[in-house]
Amino acid sequence: MPELPEVESVRRQLDPGLSGRTVTDAWYDPIPAMPRQFLDVERVVDRKIHSVGRRGKFLISPLDEGLEVVMHLGMTGSFSFETNDPYVPYVRARLWLDDDRVLAFRDVRRFGRMAVVDAGRYEAIPTLAMLGPEPLSDDFDPDEFARVLARTKSPIKPYLLSQRPVAGVGNIYADEALWLARIHPTSRRVGRVRAHALHAAIRTVLEDSIDREGTTFRDYVMVNGDSGRNADFLIAYGQEGRPCPRCTTSLRKIVLGGRGTTYCPRCQRA
Repeated sequence: MPELPEVESVRRQLDPGLSGRTVTDAWYDPIPAMPRQFLDVERVVDRKIHSVGRRGKFLISPLDEGLEVVMHLGMTGSFSFETNDPYVPYVRARLWLDDDRVLAFRDVRRFGRMAVVDAGRYEAIPTLAMLGPEPLSDDFDPDEFARVLARTKSPIKPYLLSQRPVAGVGNIYADEALWLARIHPTSRRVGRVRAHALHAAIRTVLEDSIDREGTTFRDYVMVNGDSGRNADFLIAYGQEGRPCPRCTTSLRKIVLGGRGTTYCPRCQRA
């Protein structure tokens, strides 16, 4: 599933193409796999898109009259500007723009979503409503992060994936940040010093991946169709059996909270 660096890379390409444009028509798949997958999308018609922002893994665009369109890539979603070709496979939604372009949302597995809501009212999107602070903003304070981690008894990696302590960190970047901070993914007690190290590691791995426009294994592509370049730079995620770059111990993979998790058994102590 695309995480913060991938969504931010998509945002940076969508924003100049959508900002200031008015939506003249909208269509979405009338048989979505998930209830409310496309919520009130018709409300976007005849409204101007002011910008394309991001909150965690969500894209959020302010519209006229106090509305927002919220978009989530799901596992396999992607956006592109194209003509209305009915034979393009897996297109689930289209927005026609006032400059004669069409924004298409393509999603093979149908876990993506699009909704038009009153600005800031995310009751219908609970995952968005409960997000923690943005990791690259001043709101992500290292001391407060340490206090948040001290209040939970959950293993650190599943807690990061919950999005409550910090927004946008998923399976890939949790593995990478925990390796960099030398923290075992099952640790239930992360003191202040290690919390500060993890805070810095999260920012480092996210900033580096954004610079490389995200990580592509199979499905993730940007609006222009290019893949992210970060896969070749991963140290922990997906690297089980390879030597740890710090100590040469073979990296080990376990399943934690239902997610594959790779770590160094020597460098990352519980």
